[in-house]
Amino acid sequence: QVYLVQSGGGVVQAGGSLRLSCKASGRPFTTDAMGWFRQALGKAREVVATISWNGGTTEYANSVKGRFTISRDNARNTLYLQMNSLQPEDTAVYYCASRSTGTLSTLAYDYLGQGTQVTVSS
Repeated sequence: QVYLVQSGGGVVQAGGSLRLSCKASGRPFTTDAMGWFRQALGKAREVVATISWNGGTTEYANSVKGRFTISRDNARNTLYLQMNSLQPEDTAVYYCASRSTGTLSTLAYDYLGQGTQVTVSS
């Protein structure tokens, strides 16, 4: 059975930081593209950041550029999202995702984490 198990998240004041982790199990994910999505209440799910299989290419939503950093440790089969300078508009449920071939998007993924709530208070 393949799992993406998330940890981290919680409640933080505006300007604060959080780190999300996503541990993959069941098979190696070293050749998968991976990324983070988020979905705020009443809004569509959106891509926050993606990272290539070797970490060489990263992409970010304009709304998080310069504040969030995506990274991965293939030896640990773990994906990370460091979130700094958090703002109330970052409040959402965050999901990690993977895709073995092709571009990762909210409509195209192989596996999805269970989701974790991030709440930023003003």
